[in-house]
Amino acid sequence: MRGLRGKRIVVAGGATGIGAATAERLAEEGARVLVGDVNVAGAEATAGRIADAGGTAVAAGFDLADETSVAALFGRAVNEFGGVDGVFNVGADLSPDTIGRDGDLSEMDAAVWRRTFEVNLIGYAHSCRVAIPLLLAAGGGAIVNTSSGAASVGEPVRPAYAASKAGINALTRHVASRWGKEGIRCNGVSPGMVLSETGLAQMSEEFRAAGLAGSRSTRLGRPSDLAAAAAFLLSDDAEWVNGQTWSIDGGGSLHD
Repeated sequence: MRGLRGKRIVVAGGATGIGAATAERLAEEGARVLVGDVNVAGAEATAGRIADAGGTAVAAGFDLADETSVAALFGRAVNEFGGVDGVFNVGADLSPDTIGRDGDLSEMDAAVWRRTFEVNLIGYAHSCRVAIPLLLAAGGGAIVNTSSGAASVGEPVRPAYAASKAGINALTRHVASRWGKEGIRCNGVSPGMVLSETGLAQMSEEFRAAGLAGSRSTRLGRPSDLAAAAAFLLSDDAEWVNGQTWSIDGGGSLHD
């Protein structure tokens, strides 16, 4: 891809799954990557694999739910690389205590909603807010936010998660509209059913079978599928793509 070699990219949530695969893909394309995650050991493992493959990566612990921690993550990128050219926001609270208790509204737990929004949506807003001045200082750049098909499919459960992801879509359009003329692109990727470490732990065989039956593909998704799309959107090849959220779901959803 054009324009990734030497770029300085923050992956906010790169310990495992889609985030780790994207950090590795970006490094393969020649980018310098800061791998941030609340799972410090996982972030270090991702950075280690990149280094072993000849790439450049630094690991950093941070918490999307903590505004100060988010700012410190980008400060680390400036200290290590001299600035920031791109951001991939991919972290989310998928813990059993949060998404596992995100039932329908009849059993709504307001604490689950607050925690979900604090990480999944407000955390992304903080990340974008801190990144934008750095991207402007670099002459422009790209942000890619991770949404979900849950934002539009209308599931009978997980309304807090779905609402947070719908909010990410709105946030993405806002950033593109407000700063697009100043050289900042902001897009999103919306995964379908992806067989990642976290996803596998929550999927029954029946759930996987239903997901495959509802798609127009011969298989379920892999983290590398999202990594390829995110890397493209962060590259110069996507310089005329802005304010979009792409469904990367094997044809599970169709749009005009």
